[in-house]
Amino acid sequence: VPHFYVSAEIRMDAAVDEAAALNRDNGDRARVSLSALLVRACALALREHPRFNAVWTSDGLALAEQVNVSVAVALDGGLVAPAVLNADRLDVRGTAEALSELVGRARLGKLRGAEITEGTFTVSNLGMFDVSAFAAIVTPPQVAVLATGKVEKRAVWQDDGFVPASVMTATLSSDHRALDGADAARFLATLQEVLEAPARLAPSTPARSSS
Repeated sequence: VPHFYVSAEIRMDAAVDEAAALNRDNGDRARVSLSALLVRACALALREHPRFNAVWTSDGLALAEQVNVSVAVALDGGLVAPAVLNADRLDVRGTAEALSELVGRARLGKLRGAEITEGTFTVSNLGMFDVSAFAAIVTPPQVAVLATGKVEKRAVWQDDGFVPASVMTATLSSDHRALDGADAARFLATLQEVLEAPARLAPSTPARSSS
């Protein structure tokens, strides 16, 4: 795959606060983690940028009908990237539950065939290993993967001075046969908008009218 890479720094203060608020009122439900927020944000961005929700075939780019977000999971025997199927149909709590259940079955070796073979885009988060930033490799036949590091405190310029902020570096690796730098920049801009205004993470896909 002929790779190219585009990175962006995303303010995560609002997203971190949103996750904390959801977890305070979570009861016995799965914890809303940063990975769950990322999967939900990517699912929304993929709906707006369908060329990233695609596979590369001998006939060129083929857009996928479903948004199936694969998530890299480190196991003792190596790395797997099972997919949260129909991720765009889940709200953020539903995403957290689906992801928790998926990772649990991955560690038990009980993944389903579709979860292994039908991913349309991948998220790889190494923030829990104290990694600041990295670039991931696209998994064929997918055409893109998002790599994220830890959320860290930095001084950022706002208005007329520096202020402390929680910032995450996101690096998008893309297949240059299917996508270009402008495509990647627009995708990252949407991802940034969603994560910096996390109210957009909350609603699920509206039900279609029966009329």
